[in-house]
Amino acid sequence: MFKLSKLLTLLVLAGLLLAACGPQATPTEVMTEAPATEASSSSSSAPAQPAMCMGAQPGDQLTVMYQWSGAEEESFNAIVKPLLDACGIKLVAQTNRDMAVLDTAVKSTPPDVLFWPDLRPLKLYSDKLLALDSIGADKSNFASYWMDMGTTNGKWVAIPVKADVKSIIWYSPAQFQALGYQVPATFEDLQTLVDKMAADNNVPWSMGFNNGGAADGWSGTDFIQDILLATQGPDYVNGILSGKVAYNDQPVVDAYTLYHKWASDAKYTVGGADGTVNTKFLDAIHKVFSNPPEAMMVKQSGFAGGEIVKEFPNLKYGTDFDFFEFPGVKGVQGGADFMYAFGNSPAAQALVAYLTSKDGGKAWAAAGFGLSPNSGANGNYTDPQVAKLGDILANASGFTFDIGDGLGDPFATAEFKGVVDIVQGADIKATLDTIAQAQTETLNK
Repeated sequence: MFKLSKLLTLLVLAGLLLAACGPQATPTEVMTEAPATEASSSSSSAPAQPAMCMGAQPGDQLTVMYQWSGAEEESFNAIVKPLLDACGIKLVAQTNRDMAVLDTAVKSTPPDVLFWPDLRPLKLYSDKLLALDSIGADKSNFASYWMDMGTTNGKWVAIPVKADVKSIIWYSPAQFQALGYQVPATFEDLQTLVDKMAADNNVPWSMGFNNGGAADGWSGTDFIQDILLATQGPDYVNGILSGKVAYNDQPVVDAYTLYHKWASDAKYTVGGADGTVNTKFLDAIHKVFSNPPEAMMVKQSGFAGGEIVKEFPNLKYGTDFDFFEFPGVKGVQGGADFMYAFGNSPAAQALVAYLTSKDGGKAWAAAGFGLSPNSGANGNYTDPQVAKLGDILANASGFTFDIGDGLGDPFATAEFKGVVDIVQGADIKATLDTIAQAQTETLNK
């Protein structure tokens, strides 16, 4: 019995001795192991980047170039903010209006994405530009004519993100109602209304060419282009831009003949030919809304609404001033800022995909940065004037650039000078022959 008790005592002492000599698990060591396991689990279940990021990661840089500045640039920043915030993309922007600067950049380090107010990059850099549908662009949100316009050699490389509409006429609804005039629905209705106003001794048009420089006459050439859109359609106007239609073609002669009547006769425009040539184009807008009005209508772009409010702050849109689409136009005239892509990084793809998506169109409309050709913008404009212009653009069967802007010099200078000369009495056919020659020279440059 004694021996067994002694044996048990020795075993207990040995166990205590082994425990004392073994490794000790301190509280610090336990705490460091547990978080390590949790961190590993957290890493494997971290949420992926949103699908709109196209694989872009936080901190990725995206280089862009555009001509916008000031309030326009702020509007663009507001439009892309949801994408940048969601993906953590860093936008590096350069604003410049010089084509030479763009050319230097393209030949050295082109931006990932370029926004430019014409289609020259499409012609100059077609070999460097990426097909937009290969980097996430959604063409389903745009009218087919936009794709046609931005395609070269079968490759779709340009899409407009912003557009402006010129094919509108401003008037006073209150004045029309008081005089019993109706907004014309067709081009023939417009001609009938103009003659009725003249017969009533109410001057139909206010016109102004004076721009203070070489561009005097641009408001006249815009007017003539809308006549051509009403009588011939956008394919005809685009034919002038491409050279398929000469600028001295008979329908062009006919358009100038009608315009000469309206722009040079004091029965039809304020001050006759001298008034048209010497009136500043902004003053021409004001004459329709003065008290009493000097004319019934003025054909001018969307910016006129802001000029009317600036000059006559008490006038109310929809009652005292409004606009209607140039009657009968089969497509609209305007300008557009196009998007091009030189880079295919995930961040570049994310921007292209976003701006061509319905969400991108909606964001553009909400920012009030002009019109978006993206169908996602429809119904999302906050300004009633812009919303009305948006409806005109959305329902247009085609789109044409201003011919002078689209072709450039020497055509543009010849066109501006020609319309001024014709209003002052120069022979229409001979003048258009000269402009047609400038058209050929421009296209052959």
